[in-house]
Amino acid sequence: MLDHFNYTAVEPLDIRAIQQRIRMFCKRFTTKFQLKKMLLLFLTFALPCLFKLLYNHRMITDSQKSWLVEPFWSTSQFVKNRKNLKDLQLKLEINCTAIYDCSPVELGKTLEIRKGNIIDLEDDDVELMTSDCAQYLPQRGYQNYLVSQEEQEYPLAFSLVVHKDAIMVERILKMIYMPQNIYCIHYDQKSSNPFISAIQNLASCFPNVFIASKLELVHYTHISRLQADLNCLSDLLKSSVRWKYVVNLCGQDLPLRSNYELVSELKKLNGGNMLESVKPSASKKERFMYHHVLQGDPNEYGQMLFKTSIAKDPAPHSIEMFTGSAYFVLSHDFVQYISNSVVAKDFLAWSADTYSPDEHFWASMVRVPGVPGELLRSEAEVTDLQSKVRLVKWSYLEEQLYPPCTGTHRRSVCIYGAAELRWLLNYGHWFANKFDSKVDPVLIKCLELKVRERQRNWIELTPQKFYVYNHAENFWG
Repeated sequence: MLDHFNYTAVEPLDIRAIQQRIRMFCKRFTTKFQLKKMLLLFLTFALPCLFKLLYNHRMITDSQKSWLVEPFWSTSQFVKNRKNLKDLQLKLEINCTAIYDCSPVELGKTLEIRKGNIIDLEDDDVELMTSDCAQYLPQRGYQNYLVSQEEQEYPLAFSLVVHKDAIMVERILKMIYMPQNIYCIHYDQKSSNPFISAIQNLASCFPNVFIASKLELVHYTHISRLQADLNCLSDLLKSSVRWKYVVNLCGQDLPLRSNYELVSELKKLNGGNMLESVKPSASKKERFMYHHVLQGDPNEYGQMLFKTSIAKDPAPHSIEMFTGSAYFVLSHDFVQYISNSVVAKDFLAWSADTYSPDEHFWASMVRVPGVPGELLRSEAEVTDLQSKVRLVKWSYLEEQLYPPCTGTHRRSVCIYGAAELRWLLNYGHWFANKFDSKVDPVLIKCLELKVRERQRNWIELTPQKFYVYNHAENFWG
């Protein structure tokens, strides 16, 4: 059973240190947001407080427990690596409202889970689980969607570029899915066969979810990562769904806002785009001032990109270079421009031998004079914290720009812990990265419940007509 976790590289847990960080986090959060006390009290009492999660475990040794992230599925006949129900001895009850309120007792339960072996569904489990859509959809809760008239008239598009952990992809889709939206999934050609089959099965269960028509062999920091998104954007433009904005996500992102809230926020952009765009630092300039080549043996992230001494010509069409993130919220008109523009195509070709072109392509193109939703070159920089697209905690900026990470770190990026639920939901961003069920499954479960709760509460408050969809009955009854 211990081998079940060998593929996951997670830093050792210092429980006392984590407890101290949680206390510091909650104290700092309470002080920082004291001015919002009345609003928080309203939300606390207005929101149902009986959301509960059940985690089954069984004893492996006298001191170690194994926790099931998905107790129902892990013990059902619908997965390949089925666990014996007779071995499950105890259940640990988690109250998500108490987690949101930074209850020491409730957060202590999450630490107990993190000390044990966390067992989530493997790719071949998800492959079998999604092979029968008629049983999968109702069992997974794809029913009774509350959709306002405002949302119905304002469909969104999503581009998901993924390569591993099918269950996390399944969870992302579950949290962002709405019947009026459209979803494109691009998986890496070098992904495992069980992962590919699981994603194909998942997409086949929905009329508005599809696999990208052209798939890339993605290499980390290579233009193939940018091309994967462009492939999905091209397919989404051909869709009969007249979406207003497109959001791109990866396999470790999750939403912090309900679809209703996201639509309301996007309408405020008035056709503008939301993404990071700043002047490049000296080190960032080297990424596009020199020719780069792929070298070495491929691994999970493909071959590595290395800088040569060959200098590149300046960007075509006098494009002024800006840098940012690979992640964006773009208007339909802007994406249409990118698809048809000679300027965009020339810039893309010029970027082919640069390092991480997805981190300068969008940030620079949005500054090109005359593009739909143009961000003027003279306007202020848009940093990652000013852009609402994606909230990321960098280890070297903790305690300066945001409270410390209560989960763990991977390549300087925080993998969030349950103590950050309240901070995540109230910071103001629309999505966040990174989440990992092997680090803290409670956060993922509670975040899903809270986002779903927000959707229901906003729908009930709106005076407009709303629709109730039973997806399972509509398509697989």
